[in-house]
Amino acid sequence: MEGDTLAPLQCAILTVTDTRTVDNDESGVAIKRLIEAAGHHMADYALLPNNEARVRGHVRALVARNDIDAVLITGGTGLGSKDRTVEAVRSLIEKELPGFGELFRMVSFQEQVGTAAILSRAVAGSANGKLVVSMPGSKAAVELALTRILLPELRHAIRELRR
Repeated sequence: MEGDTLAPLQCAILTVTDTRTVDNDESGVAIKRLIEAAGHHMADYALLPNNEARVRGHVRALVARNDIDAVLITGGTGLGSKDRTVEAVRSLIEKELPGFGELFRMVSFQEQVGTAAILSRAVAGSANGKLVVSMPGSKAAVELALTRILLPELRHAIRELRR
């Protein structure tokens, strides 16, 4: 499909956390709210503990689905010993988009957390023709990543993946 005729995109949301529940997952709720406000749909939602094998398996299953265009992950991107989302995601990524993480850290530095931006290991890329994005777990970081970087380019990225 060309131009703005691309149908609403189907996004899977995955929250990786050992402390939050479905009832208090502010970051997952923020992703859902923002993608729906942009005209897209939540095709799947899950909340998993910080467990590299489980996260990898879940993301692998999501990118194998025909009804998913993008997998948006929040949590597990820091330096803590349990933060293994990046390792789980990178093992599946076929083409990494280093610009996402670089730009996220730059905007985060400028607008939110200053030099603490170096502690983020946000990453994005493609896996099985799907966009996979791994963002920090805070609601503010998710809102920044989506509004300033991801949503303005989401349709373009999916269009390129479908070529």
